[in-house]
Amino acid sequence: MSTKLKVTVIASSLAILLFTLVGGFVNVRASSNDGAYRQISVYSEVLSRIRLEYVEEPNIAGVTAGALHGLLESLDANSSYLSPAEYKRYKAMKSDGKAGIGATVSKRFGYAAVVAVIPGGPADKAGVENSDIIESIEGKTTHDMSLAEIHGMLSGEIGSTITVAVVRPRRAEPQKIVITRDMVTIPPVSDKMLADNVGYIQVDALPEGKSQEIAAKIRDLQKQGAKKLVLDLRNSASGAESEGVATANLFLDHGTITYLQGQKYPREAFNADPAKDITKLPVAVLVNRGTAGPAEIVAAAILENARGDVVGDKTFGDGSVQKLIEMQDNSALIISIAKYYTPSGKAIQDAAVTPNVMVADSTEDDGGLPDEDQRTTPDEKKDQRPKSLQDDQLNKALEVLKNREAKS
Repeated sequence: MSTKLKVTVIASSLAILLFTLVGGFVNVRASSNDGAYRQISVYSEVLSRIRLEYVEEPNIAGVTAGALHGLLESLDANSSYLSPAEYKRYKAMKSDGKAGIGATVSKRFGYAAVVAVIPGGPADKAGVENSDIIESIEGKTTHDMSLAEIHGMLSGEIGSTITVAVVRPRRAEPQKIVITRDMVTIPPVSDKMLADNVGYIQVDALPEGKSQEIAAKIRDLQKQGAKKLVLDLRNSASGAESEGVATANLFLDHGTITYLQGQKYPREAFNADPAKDITKLPVAVLVNRGTAGPAEIVAAAILENARGDVVGDKTFGDGSVQKLIEMQDNSALIISIAKYYTPSGKAIQDAAVTPNVMVADSTEDDGGLPDEDQRTTPDEKKDQRPKSLQDDQLNKALEVLKNREAKS
């Protein structure tokens, strides 16, 4: 087969594949000016130019894989292309990888970003912190990885270790951190009574069943005489969206909590059930850049239904449903097929949640990684947690609740 014919076959095959991804085969009656068709023609021409004029013989398989990775990642952080080898590792991870690092990781600025760390988990013990950028995993840059591949590499056998290079503001070079994978346990919901009969509830994540735990804490605080509530969802980034809906319903007796919708996914609304509303107390919700997913559903529902105030920083922005599609060559696509929306119609993944009372997070450190002898144990961190309540965001939330009480 001649070089020219090879190029033609490769270009044609890729054109068919890419056009399938963006919407189906070309209708023979469609205009040649159709936007999607024009873009495929451009891609085919670029590939042909690379094949014929690049300085050396290109790795066509690598070029194709790179193009497909970029194509999927350009859609959103949760969409991924998995090559046959990557998909094989992904399936093995889903069936065998039971241990993790205890951190919610997404992609931002092209690299893996730590959204929030589970207190007491492996990443927390190793010194990984919220908002860290993971520049590389085991020496491989995360810029060239899909989110699915990143998650696969971070998972593994209990007791196994993984080395990540972490970047923080005001640090010139990445610093390597070794994390020992383990089973991750979500801390229980914590609560306490603050001054002026304010009940305080802190939630680190929203896995299945956590809404009932929150409900029990609300009932206990009300029995203790709480007249107002602070729901702290800062750095709560993991869990199930259904738990976000259930938690929001604890405060709402009517209205839309959230809804799902996509191009081929009919709108599915989640409305408040009056029978599941357990409190009428004024509430302020604390959020920050580590608040994501189910916790964002809670914050948006309470804010946009005028049920309470949301205080803190703009949240991370994550909320969608993915579908896995196996390809004929044993590769796979993971595509977002629907997004979660706030009651007013904002896509949480795109717009995040902006508090109605903005307060910058004053508890962030100076960006330095702690030395080994400076790192605290999980028990020491637990002892220090009450001190973290003395922050600008909490103080503002208490002020907001006090002002609302005075007005009423």
